[in-house]
Amino acid sequence: MATERVSFPGAHGDELAARVDLPVHGAPRAWVLFAHCFTCSKNLRAVVRFARELNREGIGVLRFDFTGLGESEGDFADTNFTSNVQDLVAAARYMEAEWGAPDILVGHSLGGAAVLHAVHSLDAVKAAATIGAPADPSHVLQHVSDSREEIEDRGEAEVTIAGRPFRIRRQFLDDLEETRMQDVVGNLGRALLILHAPQDQVVGMENAARLYKAARHPKSFVSLHGADHLLMDEADSRYAARVLATWASRYVEPPSDPAPEPPIDEERVVVRIGEDGFRSEVWADGHYLIADEPRSVGGTDEGTTPYGLLLAGLGSCTAMTLRMYADRKEWPLDEVRVALSHRRRHATDEEDCEEGDDARLDVVDREVEILGELSDEQRTRLLEIAERCPVHRTLDAGVKIRTQFREEDSG
Repeated sequence: MATERVSFPGAHGDELAARVDLPVHGAPRAWVLFAHCFTCSKNLRAVVRFARELNREGIGVLRFDFTGLGESEGDFADTNFTSNVQDLVAAARYMEAEWGAPDILVGHSLGGAAVLHAVHSLDAVKAAATIGAPADPSHVLQHVSDSREEIEDRGEAEVTIAGRPFRIRRQFLDDLEETRMQDVVGNLGRALLILHAPQDQVVGMENAARLYKAARHPKSFVSLHGADHLLMDEADSRYAARVLATWASRYVEPPSDPAPEPPIDEERVVVRIGEDGFRSEVWADGHYLIADEPRSVGGTDEGTTPYGLLLAGLGSCTAMTLRMYADRKEWPLDEVRVALSHRRRHATDEEDCEEGDDARLDVVDREVEILGELSDEQRTRLLEIAERCPVHRTLDAGVKIRTQFREEDSG
């Protein structure tokens, strides 16, 4: 996932902080504008994972902090539900000017309710999705119930939400109570996907039922069974993103003029790594891979290590070479299994090494298993052919690696 920090003016003119997340290779086939939950931020781990998974599906994402939250400017006390909707519209206008209008609006919790309102001001939006959204924004009032009397008497009060202090004013409460969702959802005029967890302890499942009943077709509901409200389990946030990407493909057309593919002999492998550890996204010959490190060394163990990829390249090349040779000879080769491991040892342990005692040598141990009704002579010949695998020859001969900085595109 390639991530870029951007900002734009929000509803009150305050500069709102945002991130643009792009697929590792090629132009996005669609754009999503993501609205976070009440008092959360664009950098919530579940939001980042959600965006990352959409990127893997070829979808670009803009996530931003509402006024007074996260890294955005402004005073949260001056905001309300209406201003959140206006911030969303401002974000969509910014996207339209920079990359193209968002195809899909996605909102989490109160952000979901805001999305359903914002859609009415954005003609280019083709679909909307909510995650754990309330059927009525006034649902948020349960977070301030202990301070409501003080807010109404004094006009404002400091409340603690999710362990953090926020200043809430009476106008915020009044605005929530004046908001009605029935007509907004019933007249949405776009495809709607409702994602909700039956076990959600913050926004009950009955909210999803009310939203679904109020909406008109095309509408869809998917249960996030076992998930919590914030989708803190990585598997839950990724599952939600994959469901959204699949669902959206029915309503979003890919760009009519996608970015041209690079020539086949140039930039065949692209690797990108972000700010969240060692997890690297690899685009190789049109295929998406993940490289990572074990948790024991600070990785997230979401993919094999760089050396794992190296061994995989050698192993697959070995197997392909044997398959190709046996097919050409019309030998009865049923299956090839190649097991590899990498280690380092002192070069003095190698008889053919002439370096000093402190030199170290990388060693790959390769075990080839050949299945099929083959003669001893055929098996011996296949073992010889394994030594001729192109990747084996490349590693054996040594590789000269030339590195240079690539100039950033100023356009």
